Amino acid sequence: MNSIDDIQRAYFIGIGGIGMSALARYFKANGIEVAGYDRVSTGLTDQLAREGMMVHFTDDISAIPEAYRSTQGTLVVYTPAVPPLHSELRYFRDNHFDMVKRARALGMIIADKKSIAVAGTHGKTTISTMLSHILTVAGVKTSAFLGGISKNTGSNFRFEPGSHYIVVEADEFDRSFLNLNPQMAVITATDADHLDIYGSAEALEDTFNQFASQVKPCGVLLLKKGLKINYPRHVRRYNYSLSGDADFFARDISREGFRYHFSLRTPGGTIDGISLQVYGRVNLENAVAAGALAWLAGAGEEGVREGLEGYTGVRRRFDVIIEQPGCLFIDDYAHHPEELKAFISSVREALPGKRLSGVFQPHLYTRTRDFAAGFARSLSALDDVIILDIYPAREEPIAGVGPELILDNLTNTGEKIACSKEQLFKVVGELNPEVLLTMGAGDIDQMVDPLKNLLLDKCR
Repeated sequence: MNSIDDIQRAYFIGIGGIGMSALARYFKANGIEVAGYDRVSTGLTDQLAREGMMVHFTDDISAIPEAYRSTQGTLVVYTPAVPPLHSELRYFRDNHFDMVKRARALGMIIADKKSIAVAGTHGKTTISTMLSHILTVAGVKTSAFLGGISKNTGSNFRFEPGSHYIVVEADEFDRSFLNLNPQMAVITATDADHLDIYGSAEALEDTFNQFASQVKPCGVLLLKKGLKINYPRHVRRYNYSLSGDADFFARDISREGFRYHFSLRTPGGTIDGISLQVYGRVNLENAVAAGALAWLAGAGEEGVREGLEGYTGVRRRFDVIIEQPGCLFIDDYAHHPEELKAFISSVREALPGKRLSGVFQPHLYTRTRDFAAGFARSLSALDDVIILDIYPAREEPIAGVGPELILDNLTNTGEKIACSKEQLFKVVGELNPEVLLTMGAGDIDQMVDPLKNLLLDKCR
């Protein structure tokens, strides 16, 4: 099955994933029946059910709706995180269904369309969400597959029939982005990550070079200045930086608390007087990249300014949960040493002299093993550090790999605590933090609301 025109039904194994659910929404919006399995019920799976998709939570062949047991017209989409012995996955394979990974399904959807791909080891979700918002505000018909829930729309999917562009996140995990041939692309960072997949930082960088070569002829490639990525000859080439000496950069930067004001320098002039609603220096750099892509896509000066000023953020990306006198709580998806460094330094810059207490949930045993020293360096910029048990995701435990690998290398001056999720609320209550940061890509998001309630009770 090489075209979505041949699909009558789509069945998703892992439908509640942020990328999978956006695809499910796309198929549903295009009149294709959708059903699927996920391991646990979440707010997102509840929303999919309300949108008319059949979702169940038991790995059981008998739970697959009858219509989806026909190979004729049924496409099965799955994620690399699904274990090979998953009974539903084996059923579809053994019965020779058309099956594709999530990345291949996305590649099928955008193959004959103009797409803008946001790639890089950091910033993909924020930049793609910013970009889709700017283009929409500017009147450029845009659809988008996002890796987070946009606060502007309340969804990870934006659909405009007859869209001029489709904005997608180009995920480097499992070399997924090699399924894409975008019209425009940005690469934000190539820091070593996913070494369980790539084996080395050099192999990861080589794959980013391959992705860059897949931009369509006469397309656009935008790179963060300083990246060692080969520009293919068949594209228009640009770079960006936070400030100065690039095709796109921020100038006249000022800050009020967490909020930034700036002008965006472009090859065609300067877009003056931009004020961001979202917080942190890290988002200022993201805004430069998103504004650059939007300008190159034809958004126009006023569209870029209004789009950036009206953008309200993504859940779990510098997400301010509580902002009250004496009580500040911010949640972030940061799960790589460089992301933690950028997030914590952005908070520290805006709140000099405040005591910062952070809760970090390491994601994956391999990532913890490979980057323990880097995690410790980044987290040591906090005053107090609480480290939760490792979230395993797709992995089995590795002997000798635990939170202690990070904890033992911390150099912060305050508390250094390792605890379970169950112990966390007691630990935070006793710590009584002035500023609390939660960080990680596992299920730490499920602790945000209980922590919010705990802190609000203490603030009263």
